[in-house]
Formats: sequence, C-alpha cells, structure tokens
Amino acid sequence: MQKSYGLPFSGKTVPDIYLNIGHFLDHFIMLIFAKAAYDAGREFGLGYDEIIAYGAFGFVLFGGMAPVAAQFADKFSRSLLMVLFHFGIGLAAIIAGYTQSVWQLAAAIALIGVFAAIYHPVGIAMLIKSNQKIGFRLGVNGVFGNMGVAAAPLITGMLLTYGDWRLCFTIPGVFCLVYGVVFALALKDGDGTVAAKKTRPSDAFAPQWRRALAALALSTASGGFIFGAMTFVVPRYFEISMTNLSTSVAVTGLLAAIVYAVASFSQIVVGWLIDRFPPKTILFSIACGQVVFIFLAATYTDLALFAAMLVAMCFVFGQIPITDTILSRYVPDDWRAKVLSIKFLLNLSIGASVLPICGMLMQAGFTMAHLFSLMSAVAILVMLAAIILPHQTSSDRVDIAASKSPALPK
Repeated sequence: MQKSYGLPFSGKTVPDIYLNIGHFLDHFIMLIFAKAAYDAGREFGLGYDEIIAYGAFGFVLFGGMAPVAAQFADKFSRSLLMVLFHFGIGLAAIIAGYTQSVWQLAAAIALIGVFAAIYHPVGIAMLIKSNQKIGFRLGVNGVFGNMGVAAAPLITGMLLTYGDWRLCFTIPGVFCLVYGVVFALALKDGDGTVAAKKTRPSDAFAPQWRRALAALALSTASGGFIFGAMTFVVPRYFEISMTNLSTSVAVTGLLAAIVYAVASFSQIVVGWLIDRFPPKTILFSIACGQVVFIFLAATYTDLALFAAMLVAMCFVFGQIPITDTILSRYVPDDWRAKVLSIKFLLNLSIGASVLPICGMLMQAGFTMAHLFSLMSAVAILVMLAAIILPHQTSSDRVDIAASKSPALPK
C-alpha cells in the first residue's frame, strides 16, 4: 500500500487522456536524438555511425531506471512520480539543447532516459488499475505513444530545416514543463476505481503465471530489439533508400512519420481483438506478420519500401497492447508496477543494444538492410513465445475476478 508521507499530489489520479498525452511526450522526447544525431555529429566532428553510440546511455537508463521508478511509486505515490516525470524530462531536454560537447550531450540524453523511465511502470500501472476494457484502453494509450514516435522525426525534421539540432531539444522541453503544470492541476482525489471485495489475496497471481511470464519475457526481449531498431533507424533508412523520391530530411522525416502514425492505429484494433479472442492466436499472427514484412522491407527501396515498412510497423506496434493485457490477467494490481518495471527494463535495455549494434554493423561494412534482415529472424522468437503462452479461462483471470466482485460498503 502506498503512503502519502504528506507529499503533494499523493494518492491522486487523472482521466486516461492525460496519461495518454504523457505517453506521447515520453516517446517523442526519447526519439529526438534519432533524427537530430546526424546534425549534432557534424557539429562535434563525428559521423552518424559514431555519434549514435552516445545515445545508448539514455536508452539503457530508459529501461534500467524503471524498477527504481516503480519502487518509488509503490513507496510514495504513482501520481507524484508522474508529476516528476513531466518536469524532469522537460528540464533534461532543455539541458541537452545547451550542451557544448558530445559527452555533455550523452549525459543530457542519459538524464532524459532517467526521467523517461518513470512513465511505463508508473503511468501504465495507473491506466490499468480499473480493469475495464484493458486491451482497448491500452491500444488507445499505445496509439498516443507511437504518435510520439511518429511526431519525433516529423517535428525534428521541420526544426532542423528552419533551425538546428539544439532547437529540436529546447522547444519540446519547454512544452513538457508547461504540460507538467497542466497535468498537476488535473490530478484529483481517489483512484477512479470502485473498491472491490477481493475473492483472493491482493498478491495472488493467476494459475500458470510463471509460464505466462516466461512467454512474456521472451516476446518482450525479442520485441524490444525489433521495436528499438524500427523506431530509431527507419528515418535514416528512408534517407538512404528513398533517394529517387527525395533527398530532403524534412520529406523523409514526413514519410517516416506517416508510417509510424498510420501503423500506430493497429494497436486499437489489436486491443479490441485481445479483449475478445485468445491471446495465443493473436500474438502468433502478429509474429508471423513481423517475420514476413520486416524481411520485405530489407529488400525494397522507394515506394515499395514505404509500403512494406508501413505493414511491418503495423505488426510491430500491434504487439504492444498484447503483452500488457496478458500481464493484467495474470498479475494482481499490487504487483503490476513492479512486474511492469521488470518488463520495460528488459524491453528497453535490449532495445538500447540496437544503437551500438547498428553502429558496429555499419562500421564493419554492412548496410541497414542487414539489420532489418536480422530483425526478421528475431521475430521468430515472438512466434515461439506465442506457442509457450498458456491457454487461460476467464475464471482464472485476476482482472475478471476483481471487476466482478461486489463493492465494499463505505
């Protein structure tokens, strides 16, 4: 149970829309460097393949600090941590815009990662506490997150056209500070859910939870690598593989943004499906789509590449609400922040390995197409995770048990 300790904002909640916007900002700020790295590298005398390694610190901490954020949220307050998230990530972005050396930039991006780590274990735990239409609501939340992914290359490309890479960090950082005030003012008392008479202990997991979490660990690890690569290198991949369409960073950034934005809506569809059909079938289908279309993206250029990448991203983004929905069915609320933090630690830490791997591949003479071929092979592990995932009946689900329990008397 959380303790308030007399701290401000403790024990409060907000409507989903505020958490969804926070998800947008989380991914947007984290991916500014993906598009701005080339220009920042030129200022510091480094090539793209050299400077991207300096962003790895932020991505490692993006996952590595998640358990710490969950621990503080459980000890103090989820809502308090979310307020710190908005102000912290905004201030860190502004600091990045004023750095004077590549190591200072690496430190600023690492600081961004520290505060960005708060959102997933804390914000998602706040979102799924109500146990109502979790798949659909996670799908909507995922759309906002991936709209942040989509907006990052688009807005960063526009700011690079009319300014420089420093502006790309400073303006979004100021926006996060302003929105942090809006978020804090929107917090209200209560957790927004109906108290339920527990039919099992609050820390009781659903049957076969160990096997389910093993499957989620496998899909999270492989999916983290794929998601990290797809969201980081696609803008640059478009720049070098769509030269017959455009050589403008603004245009290729727009094309990458369109791919991310359109594909992100697949999460709503998958979220709707996961509330109605067995997760095993949906996860296996998603994995098959990843294997096929990521491989095709590695072989095409120009418009064919755009089409293949769009479909591939639909399957990559579509996996996101599946794992969190399954987690909510096996893990009780008392443990969700902790388990979510471990999940995102695994997911994002592995995703961070994309940066040095990409750099090493290119320095060794490989192309980005080879990285996409590698991702296609990794997606086979997602298929294996779907096979491992147990079949679960409604009576075994902890979220169903909680939502159908009668309310406690006041």
